[in-house]
Amino acid sequence: MIKVYVAGHTGMVGSSIVRNLRKIKNFKIIKAERKQLNLLNYFKVSKFIKKNKPDIVILCAAKVGGILKNMNFPSEFYLENIKMQNNMIQVCHDNNINNLIFLGSSCIYPKYAKQPLREEYLLDGKLEPTNEAYALAKICGIKYCYYLNKQFGRKYFSVMPCNLYGPNDNFDIKSGHFIPGLINKLHNAKLKRLKQIEIFGSGKPRREIMHVDDLSNAIRKIINLLMNNNMKLNQLIKKYSFVNIGSGKDYTIKQYATILRKIVNVNVEFKFNKKYPDGTLRKLLDIKKIKSLGWKPSISLKMGIAKTYNWYKKNV
Repeated sequence: MIKVYVAGHTGMVGSSIVRNLRKIKNFKIIKAERKQLNLLNYFKVSKFIKKNKPDIVILCAAKVGGILKNMNFPSEFYLENIKMQNNMIQVCHDNNINNLIFLGSSCIYPKYAKQPLREEYLLDGKLEPTNEAYALAKICGIKYCYYLNKQFGRKYFSVMPCNLYGPNDNFDIKSGHFIPGLINKLHNAKLKRLKQIEIFGSGKPRREIMHVDDLSNAIRKIINLLMNNNMKLNQLIKKYSFVNIGSGKDYTIKQYATILRKIVNVNVEFKFNKKYPDGTLRKLLDIKKIKSLGWKPSISLKMGIAKTYNWYKKNV
């Protein structure tokens, strides 16, 4: 029996991973509610890991949010993420846990990096200012894993997903990301029979998004490769210690809004408020390396958004 601890199992990514791994008979999933385990407390994390002795740790827990939340609370985003990830990574190393998967973000790449974004571009330029604090914290986590791999032969592997959406997302307009926020706005516009909704920014930036279940499928694939000591994965861990995971396609915010409007089935106009920042103008990941490991995305954009909207109507 392989014991897998999923840190952050109630969030969008963590809950998707738990649903996915439950399909595997020889996996025992270890979970802990936030009130049971405060990941900001090193000693409690240490006690938990010593007691449960997982074979693999998947570190999904993080303080996350959209552009506005990142801009307004940078110190919290930096410090809380640094503490959570460093506590878990350090405790795993101290307790000889050899396998760990750390969830990063595509915001780690420089603002003006060449597109599509390759793993080699990390630390190759200045970051996007609107989410710099979060990006710096994630970069620290990636590098910490890399140094432990290099110095002690650990297999601590980081995954860099594009923007994600799906069940258990944060649909709050102010603190969530743009896809769940738009679902919320469009659904409420339908209920209230509004003629217009406001969208922050110009609508011109291009973004790559992916359904969260595609990411959990990729992580399941990585776990299988880790357990089988796969040579290709070992080479990736040694050279980069992280890999991009995305859909391989990007569209403008305006195009996403148009697709969402059709799925929600509401007749509204869009008012783009250019007082709000656009952030990076384009973010598209190069996913050649994860594809070389035998994974590719399988959930289409329209199918994924329709599934997410149906979940939203039943649960939010």
